[in-house]
Amino acid sequence: MTSPQTETDMVTFTIDGIETSVPKGTLVIRAAEQIGIAIPRFCDHPLLEPVGACRQCMVEVSTPGPDGSMRPMPKPQTSCTLVATDGMDVKTQHSSEVADKAQHGMIEFLLINHPLDCPTCDKGGECPLQNQAMSNGNATSRFRDQKRTFAKPLAISTQILLDRDRCIMCQRCTRFQEEIAGDPFIDLQERGAQQQIGTFNADLLGFEQDQPGAGLRDDLVTDSAIRRTSPAGAPGLPGAGDQPVGSAAADISGRPFSSYFSGNTIQICPVGALTNSAYRFRSRPFDLVSTPAIAEHDACGAAIRIDHRAGKVLRRQAGEDYAVNEEWISDKDRFAFPWQRATDRITRPLVRNAESGELEPTTWQEALHVAAEGLKQAQAAGGVGVLPGGRLTVEDAYAYSKFARTVLGTNDVDFRSRPHSDEEEAFLAHAVAGTGMGVTYADVENASVVLLLGFEPEDEAATIWLRLRKANRRKNLAVYSVGPFESRGLKKVNGHLIAAAPGTEAEVIDAIAAGNKTSESGAETISELRDLLAQPGAVVLAGERLASAPGALSSTLALVEATSAALAWVPRRAGDRGAVEAGLLPQLLPGGRAVNDAQARVDAGAVWGVDSLPTEPGRNISEILEAAAANELGGLLIGGVETADLPNPEQARAAIAAAGFVLSLEVRSSDVTALADVVLPVAPPSEKQGTYLNWEGRVRSFGRALESNAMSDHRVLSAVADEMDEYLGLQSADIALAELGEFDAWEGERIAAPTTSSAEVPTINAGQAVLATWQQLLDLGRSQDGEPYLAGTQRLPVARVSAQTAAASSIIDGSLIEISNEHGQITLPVVITDMPDGVVWVPTRSQGSEVRETLRADAGAVVQIASGTAPGTSAEQKEVVA
Repeated sequence: MTSPQTETDMVTFTIDGIETSVPKGTLVIRAAEQIGIAIPRFCDHPLLEPVGACRQCMVEVSTPGPDGSMRPMPKPQTSCTLVATDGMDVKTQHSSEVADKAQHGMIEFLLINHPLDCPTCDKGGECPLQNQAMSNGNATSRFRDQKRTFAKPLAISTQILLDRDRCIMCQRCTRFQEEIAGDPFIDLQERGAQQQIGTFNADLLGFEQDQPGAGLRDDLVTDSAIRRTSPAGAPGLPGAGDQPVGSAAADISGRPFSSYFSGNTIQICPVGALTNSAYRFRSRPFDLVSTPAIAEHDACGAAIRIDHRAGKVLRRQAGEDYAVNEEWISDKDRFAFPWQRATDRITRPLVRNAESGELEPTTWQEALHVAAEGLKQAQAAGGVGVLPGGRLTVEDAYAYSKFARTVLGTNDVDFRSRPHSDEEEAFLAHAVAGTGMGVTYADVENASVVLLLGFEPEDEAATIWLRLRKANRRKNLAVYSVGPFESRGLKKVNGHLIAAAPGTEAEVIDAIAAGNKTSESGAETISELRDLLAQPGAVVLAGERLASAPGALSSTLALVEATSAALAWVPRRAGDRGAVEAGLLPQLLPGGRAVNDAQARVDAGAVWGVDSLPTEPGRNISEILEAAAANELGGLLIGGVETADLPNPEQARAAIAAAGFVLSLEVRSSDVTALADVVLPVAPPSEKQGTYLNWEGRVRSFGRALESNAMSDHRVLSAVADEMDEYLGLQSADIALAELGEFDAWEGERIAAPTTSSAEVPTINAGQAVLATWQQLLDLGRSQDGEPYLAGTQRLPVARVSAQTAAASSIIDGSLIEISNEHGQITLPVVITDMPDGVVWVPTRSQGSEVRETLRADAGAVVQIASGTAPGTSAEQKEVVA
């Protein structure tokens, strides 16, 4: 029975003679959907604010007057903006000639200037305007005059082309960018018949100078490694070079449409006005085969749809999953898929010729035999270290974990191919492994407060950032972040910064837990935050970057214990959470079991069918590489590791080169495969079935989109084990996932929480600064290879320092800064930013700023800073321009 409170919150009215009850505030168009009545629309979208722009959803409405009689409204009303009220009588086109005529009239008006190019339009075959012109329009047109035209296409960014003559001014794109993405780079321009979509002037909007074309002093930025380039290689703004269909006309402002979420506007456009540069004219929608999938670029687990034809992926669309990504995905998830079919794709096994020293193609039988013999010899020569990387599916991660313990007999296994620490390992084993579903997207959206620690969601977990922005806009969610400066992503969620220099995060977190601050600044904010975190619904999101801040993860656990706030760990890679659950850590077995716990080993042995397992915790990834370099290990088994992600890439490559035997399982040629003795090709995500665990711990399964002979890592490892006369038995993803499910929830003693103390803050001398860094969403990662149009919308790499730090080294805002140490130098444009003194921030892996390759350092390192000179620019020229 409905409660009185629920009845009070409901309204009852009639649609086409059908009485229905809906919650107060429900729009008529939503109520109609609930009872199966379709009303045509273009501008309406359930996740955007109603605007009534297209006028296509008009209905006839009558409401009860003061005397109870029904009084019709004088004109048809737009059902997408009309809130249902008690006693209202609504007639749609199905029961009202007035509504039907109004809808036919609107379709006729929309088609007056719309080009009749459906056979060549990318939207043809999946176009709402096409469909509704047939269902709610006239068979013939009465318009005989000349249609309005625009020069086309207009490249509003390197990856999005605009055909303005197709636009019906529904404003879906502009509303999405303003409401959802927070990047209002596009809006309506002009009026009347000349009204069109165009891009804003980024300078006038006051955006940061890391946006392409946002006003940085291009006369100083002359190095092609730093300047923005079009896909054709011409320097300048994105879109300035050749496009796939020729050069585009200039828009009013000439500024680019630069947003991490711009691709969503293509998908929600109800006509073919916005199109994808790479997909344009490539296929018809009805020629495509669509397969549901999960995005592989981050730990969000966003649902996507892979559209492919003749064995080739042509585009990816956002999938609908309202529990996770709703209907939105980042541009990286949408456009960054060509890497899976890049020209350096490994399609045959490779074995190094002992005489020539070159890798040569061979048969699977021969490669498996050489791999098996090499691993056996490496076992006898000191053992094998296993480095599986963090991009694996759960099934593949589990296979590496089982293979290491049962076939190689080692706990020398670590998935963390990035900066890491012993403190982080203990944190993951204590607070993450075996905990199941924890904090969810719904918890974040409904939170009373969210605290971000070592975590920049717009760059590192875009789907989480969208939820934060949605919650802030809808209910003014309070978002706080501990970091070096207020990023653009934090500004767009109206967040509050608690400034912390690298290495001081633990101190700041402890101050939050205590409700005070030792320094003068931020005391009021920290005191307020401590009280908010003690309220029900508070959420703390800890990023993987806290591993580089000694004591930060220990302090985070103490904070959530003191406040009872919910805690979630958010890694960058899609496979990290699954790797933790699978036991890809030196002291961890599947499900959070400690390797030195006898009962845990008995449980694992029962599932794996073995009597004994290695008892002592193994080496972490740094220790494994050090042991390989010192010839203390006989070999390495590496899967999916990108050396540029490691703290010291050059040292890592030297260690791999020094290893006695190296077996690499990879999709594409890499630094690792170049040093391996045997390379076995494995399938990319689009060519295999698998499962990711996202940051929530939610199971995200996907099927194979493309038919292929390529095998998943678990199948290859099973074949290697067979050749070694061992049994792994993981021939399919279903078998692997089912076997992992046999590990019941661990009820034994968990690994103790870390109690690491914060490190002493380094002393900064004149001309020095502490390095701060993180990876931006679009950077030089190999998963974005093969998509030059996406690369054109990367944020311009800049360095950030405070005004005092800049003045101390005679650095001018907008000029160049040199960041260096004994290993190398990075030269970037500098932006004066409100941030702690003595700190310099640079992106980790962007054009001209490859921190780990160049400086062999990470956040917290001390570097030299000085005013810089662009290559090819003399000091005198620089001084004149300044």
